[in-house]
Order: sequence, then structure tokens, then C-alpha cells
Amino acid sequence: MLWETFLADCTMQTKTTVSDGQGGVTTTWANGSAFKAAIVKDMTAFERVAEKQGVKASYTITTPTTTTLKFHDVFKRNSDSKKFIVTSDAVDSQPPSVSSFQFNQVTAEEFE
Repeated sequence: MLWETFLADCTMQTKTTVSDGQGGVTTTWANGSAFKAAIVKDMTAFERVAEKQGVKASYTITTPTTTTLKFHDVFKRNSDSKKFIVTSDAVDSQPPSVSSFQFNQVTAEEFE
């Protein structure tokens, strides 16, 4: 499929929290499973205005049906190690079952 040529190598991030011994916690992120995704920054006029006002950039993430990203999953794009957090559910934007190809799609923001 043509859209598959836009897929980038990505890695899920697994969150671990441990006590810091002083009443707080330390959070670390470790690499999880690898997958491929097409990551496209939303560039509508509304998105550009919002970004100038300090709102985080929004992205559309498209994956093969073998990969399902869930709300608040964190992953990184391997090429530049940029991290993203998923802000929607794939079930909200699936193509109709009669379409000629299937994929999963979610929205995400940059994650720090």
C-alpha cells in the first residue's frame, strides 16, 4: 500500500516508578516493543494559531491493524527520539469495514 511507504520505526515506552526514599517517586522510561507508524503533524490554520499561543502540536498517527495504540500510550520515533503521547482511541477513527484497506489511527502530542 502507498501509505506504508511513510511508516517510520517507533518504539513503545514503558513507564516505571520507584520510591526515591524521601516520600516521592522517580519515574523512568524504558524501551518496549517496536512497531511502525506514519506520523503527520496537523497543519490546519487552527492548529498553527493554537501552537503559536502555546498549545502543544498535534499529530495524526497511522499504524497497520496489527498495532493498536491506546489512550495515553507513550512511544518514540527512532529516527530522532522524539516522544509522543496518544490523546485518542483508535476505535474512534477506523475506516469502514468495506474499505479496500484497513489501518488504525489516533491523535498524539509531543511528550516531554
